[in-house]
Amino acid sequence: MLIVLATACSDSVETRKQRFLLKGNELLAKQNFSLAIKNYNEALKLDSCYADAHNNLGTAYFRQKQFAEALQHYQTAIGCKPGFLDAIFNRANTYYELEKLEEALENINTIRAIKPDTIPVHFLEGLVHTKKRDYTSALQAFNRGLKIDSVNTELWVNIGTVYYYAHAFADAKRALERAIALNDKEANAWNTLALVLAAEDNLSGAHTQLKKALALKPRDAYYLNNRGYLYLLEDNLEKALEDINQSIALDPYNGWAYRNKGIYYIRSADYVQAVRLLNQAVSLDPFIEEVYYYLAQAYIGSGDTAKGCEAWAESVKRNERVDDAFPVCK
Repeated sequence: MLIVLATACSDSVETRKQRFLLKGNELLAKQNFSLAIKNYNEALKLDSCYADAHNNLGTAYFRQKQFAEALQHYQTAIGCKPGFLDAIFNRANTYYELEKLEEALENINTIRAIKPDTIPVHFLEGLVHTKKRDYTSALQAFNRGLKIDSVNTELWVNIGTVYYYAHAFADAKRALERAIALNDKEANAWNTLALVLAAEDNLSGAHTQLKKALALKPRDAYYLNNRGYLYLLEDNLEKALEDINQSIALDPYNGWAYRNKGIYYIRSADYVQAVRLLNQAVSLDPFIEEVYYYLAQAYIGSGDTAKGCEAWAESVKRNERVDDAFPVCK
């Protein structure tokens, strides 16, 4: 009888755990993060080493950009359930967001060894190498994904983006045109194509492509910010600021928008504000293209030549506009 009672109690605990987990998942899908977290924690009161609850709790924090808290729960999930691939992949994503790129690659390699045909793993690996500015390895990772799914539009867009960062604009256009041929509703392809054309000084063509991206996603923070950048290149400062401010309102974590607002203040000769905003961009995302080039301009314009030349040295290291030298830094 004692054995029967113990089994009944055990089943009851397991059922209640599952109920809290499923309710949490339902709330998470609705982006009701506070109640989702509450349900996961209720499950953990019944079993403090419930790996699924820790994993999903990590995801609730991840989606709120609370990456340190997310990492803690993914770590616990893996500790409670060694070899838990979903949690290992989620931890890799979190390492990526925390700029812990080597740790992210270690997790990716673990998953690749077990499930080499998993496209999201190759996709994430490509993103990690891109952030490391190792464009050759990034392209290799994305191409491994294409061997599994040659018509994956997102992979083609990311290949085009890597070529854009590497200033291989003809290759970038070919990849992006391939993405558009597969799916002309892929807004990211039109957006990136606009940036490629802008880099080639084809601003009218860039506006045409970006208009297509915004027609598909009119309130996308990145697309609005990029239109603001095009206006900056045209010295249309009023329209530029309007778009950039709207981008920041929609996504306060968009470091590229702070870079562009910094450029706006450089063009307005308000170098103190430019320095503040460009440093904010760096703190949000150190990868941002040409941010140190503009930071050098801002510091030198503000009269701080020493910091300006430090920023210029970093810009040269990143191969940002190396032909546009600052004479005071020679």
